[in-house]
Order: sequence, then structure tokens, then C-alpha cells
Amino acid sequence: MIKSVTEKPTSIEIDLTGPDGNVFSLIGMGRKFCKQMGLDANTFTNRMMSGDYEDAVNVFEEYFGSFITLYR
Repeated sequence: MIKSVTEKPTSIEIDLTGPDGNVFSLIGMGRKFCKQMGLDANTFTNRMMSGDYEDAVNVFEEYFGSFITLYR
């Protein structure tokens, strides 16, 4: 069976209510992803730390939402 690429599930899932949902854990994962994708990890970190937790989650979603699923 051939499926559309848009039906392909994301391979990375993060439960924000667990230990991976800690903002410092998200920053660490995000920095790793930035380096792998050739993005500026320092800019990402500064944006993650510039607001409250919800702002940080939104920044993480902005950067990586196309391939990472976040659960609340």
C-alpha cells in the first residue's frame, strides 16, 4: 500500500507532563536538534529563556513542531 507522506506519523513524541517536559530538558533536546539541522542553538536557547514556560513551549513548537509531537 502506498500512503501520502502527509500521513506519515512523527517519530518523536514528548509528554510535557513528564520529566521530558521540563523546560531545561526541552532546551537540551532543542539545542541538539538545532545542531543537527544547522540552526543557531544560541538563538534558540535565548528565545526559549526569554519568557515563561508557555512561551518556551511555543518556541519549541515553532522550531520543531513539524516533526515532534508534544502532549499535555
